[in-house]
Amino acid sequence: MATDPTTTAWRRAVELSGGEQSIEGPLKGYHHETYVLPFLPTGDLSRTGRWKCRDPRSGLFWFDRRCFESEEALLGALSGRISRIPEVVEVEGAKLQQFIEGSTLGSLAKRGKSAPSDLTGQLGSLFREMAEVRPDSLSIARKCTKEDQAPEGDSAEFLERLIRFTEKQVYEKNLEQFGGLFGRLGLDGEAFTRLRKHVLGLVERPFCLLHADLHRENLIVDRSSRLWVIDWELAMFGDPLYDLATHLYLMRYPEAQVPGVITSWRRSVEDVRAGSSQGWEKDLPLLIDFKKAQSVYTDVIRSATKLSASPARDSSLLWLTAVKLRGIVSAAAVPLGLETVPSVPRIADMLARWLAGR
Repeated sequence: MATDPTTTAWRRAVELSGGEQSIEGPLKGYHHETYVLPFLPTGDLSRTGRWKCRDPRSGLFWFDRRCFESEEALLGALSGRISRIPEVVEVEGAKLQQFIEGSTLGSLAKRGKSAPSDLTGQLGSLFREMAEVRPDSLSIARKCTKEDQAPEGDSAEFLERLIRFTEKQVYEKNLEQFGGLFGRLGLDGEAFTRLRKHVLGLVERPFCLLHADLHRENLIVDRSSRLWVIDWELAMFGDPLYDLATHLYLMRYPEAQVPGVITSWRRSVEDVRAGSSQGWEKDLPLLIDFKKAQSVYTDVIRSATKLSASPARDSSLLWLTAVKLRGIVSAAAVPLGLETVPSVPRIADMLARWLAGR
């Protein structure tokens, strides 16, 4: 990825490091433009290692609710409460995150492959620590108002707020640009009505801190096989079972490993607060179904946007995008109440028509 010397993140990184030769980046990432500094420019020998200097990218689609104003402020508030998360320091008005040295879990065990058992055990410890962080225990600035938040323990209303965000901020907000494509795929406004009926009746569970994006690239394994958790941008308070559902959906564990992960999660959250896993047998599949439905809208937008931005709109790229979208729509057919799913050739034709219309 090429550097852009006009961006704020690049200029700040150069200023703090003393020259562009020692900077690494920009790192791969959707939400932020990030550069790595080789040292902390303060002379504080107690803080060694590399640090990240970053700024939000402009003009992005946001597909998930954000609860906190600042990820750095959240990390600071969680210091000492959540183990092995990046440290945050402020240097010359810039907040820098510690760069965690190691390998992503995705590079060690690709999506769909088994994760090492010692790491899944460490994930249980993470869930335990998050269950101990209650909604009233952090006094940092939030993006969402009290009216945006579900009442404590009301898991059904918590999910309704997530559905509403997808409906209003992802679907309706992008209708002008992607409405025709949504409609041809059967993803009209009535799909949300059918989704709400599908996920009715969640059991109440006490709320706690959720990471809400625990996938393999946000889990770093250091040289001592310790697990670190990065990218708390989408953290929120809510139903602890939602975090497990999101994790299982994103990780794509082999079927044989899933029961062990669930058992570790249940023991962890119940140790902290009784009732945190109540009703999981019925509700976990419903929450995973919501994740499947949610991803349809985000992936249609992302895939179509990527296809539109490609300099070579050849038939093979169009076909590969159609194959991907058919799999995504098929996975969400039940929760969205879709009677039929278009074939790959049909979706390729829809994409071609959408591109022509632009």
